[in-house]
Amino acid sequence: MATAYLSLGSNVSPEAHMPAAARALASRFPGARFSPLYRSRAVGFDGPDFLNAGAAIETRLSPEELSMSLHAIEDELGRRRDGPRFSDRTIDIDLVLYGDLVQSGDGLIELPRRELRDAVHVLQPIMDLAPDLREPATGNALSDLLGGLLAGGDAVLEMVDLSEWRSLSR
Repeated sequence: MATAYLSLGSNVSPEAHMPAAARALASRFPGARFSPLYRSRAVGFDGPDFLNAGAAIETRLSPEELSMSLHAIEDELGRRRDGPRFSDRTIDIDLVLYGDLVQSGDGLIELPRRELRDAVHVLQPIMDLAPDLREPATGNALSDLLGGLLAGGDAVLEMVDLSEWRSLSR
């Protein structure tokens, strides 16, 4: 079994799509754990704010199989892939870490995902789930990466209290 860390985000009816994604993950991966929920600004385009969270799951699927399973959940929740890369999303579920695997982006999946090192909305929720975790490519502590991003002027995220999410993230 491998521990995989995922990044979840939505800016289209996020109060409905984020819990729906968490329920779908929990049904496929019993024991899934979820971080607190955060609000962040859209990155790379003008759009409504996103709600973001992290998830930790145990899986026997390969990274490629897991990615396909995550895409299936996105599709079930109305994710469209025919628009610009940076655009509104019903749900986005990305594989960020898969055990200690380091894999270049030459294939379909880069691990660890770049956003772990340069996006507070990805890093903070995963750090909430595993505060002692280290980024496998560099060995850097996630807390050090977060400190560097915050020192660089990245905005601190706003935690969101959504009752349906609270019941899922216990």
